[in-house]
Amino acid sequence: MKATIYHNPRCGTSRKTLEILEQEGVEVTIVDYLKHPPAKEELKRLYERASMTAEQGLRAKESLAEDLDLLSGRVSDEAILDAMVANPILIERPLVETEKGVRLCRPQDKVREIL
Repeated sequence: MKATIYHNPRCGTSRKTLEILEQEGVEVTIVDYLKHPPAKEELKRLYERASMTAEQGLRAKESLAEDLDLLSGRVSDEAILDAMVANPILIERPLVETEKGVRLCRPQDKVREIL
């Protein structure tokens, strides 16, 4: 099986998710999304496959999300996606994609749903 993980190596949950993938023998493509952020259309596709909204994929803990007024509930998914592309730190991680689907792996064991 192959998987792509949108990974932040400084994030413990992301590292644990990657470890699960490796332990399961999955061929993993690692995308350091802070250095190589996905395009808006790619994010939209990933969230659609995960049955999520962009708002659900927003890293609300980041002070920048509040600074950009993205937490009010009155912001469109398009505006959130634009903010994520411009500021990839706003993308909640880790996102993992396999042939079985996409999951936001918080907690990390959610990755098992798509293995």
